[in-house]
Amino acid sequence: AASSLFWQTPIAEKFNPRPFFPPPHLTGAYALGQALARSTRKPSLRTAAAAVGGAVEAEQKATPGSSSKVLPFRVGHGFDLHRLEPGYPLIIGGISIPHDRGCEAHSDGDVLLHCVVDAILGALGLPDIGQIFPDTDPKWKGAASSVFVEEAVRLMEEGGYNLGNLDATLILQRPKLSPHKEAIRSNLCKLLGADPSVVNLKAKTHEKVDSLGENRSIAAHTVVLLMKK
Repeated sequence: AASSLFWQTPIAEKFNPRPFFPPPHLTGAYALGQALARSTRKPSLRTAAAAVGGAVEAEQKATPGSSSKVLPFRVGHGFDLHRLEPGYPLIIGGISIPHDRGCEAHSDGDVLLHCVVDAILGALGLPDIGQIFPDTDPKWKGAASSVFVEEAVRLMEEGGYNLGNLDATLILQRPKLSPHKEAIRSNLCKLLGADPSVVNLKAKTHEKVDSLGENRSIAAHTVVLLMKK
């Protein structure tokens, strides 16, 4: 079969085969192989390193805009956890929730707003909330976390992005958040200047496992998608 295929191939292609162009993602590896194959003696490590360097440099030059940091969209993840202690108010998403204990924190301890801020800052490639609003600064002592959200939104808009959508998950054993979820989500939309259709909020228990399940702490996760204006 191989023999018949050979004779069916045009004469020009038998003795003048078409040049091989490796796919872009293999360009560097192919260049290295060719450089080593052309060597008449066993290549030294220095020769191999030079070949690799040349291949990588060629690839970088052949990739236009590879150093550009302007992206059509950005994704950020935020996480926060606070200890629950008696004598503190429980504030979630800017809403005061009746409970026998609240978050111990330098500010108002709003676990949801803190992780929303961190998600936005992360998407923008900025430092986390603790660096921008350090708990060593007395200015933020007992501050409402809405101030942090306003600053994160300002930075987002200044960077040329709008909120695409947001998905948040609260984790706590008690109290049940079902009666408060809509109020929390509505206030979150207001703070973000976002349509309710792009802001999602979920609440889960921790099945009585560890500090979350024993009602000694509360946590939240948030994922945001930012879209270029």
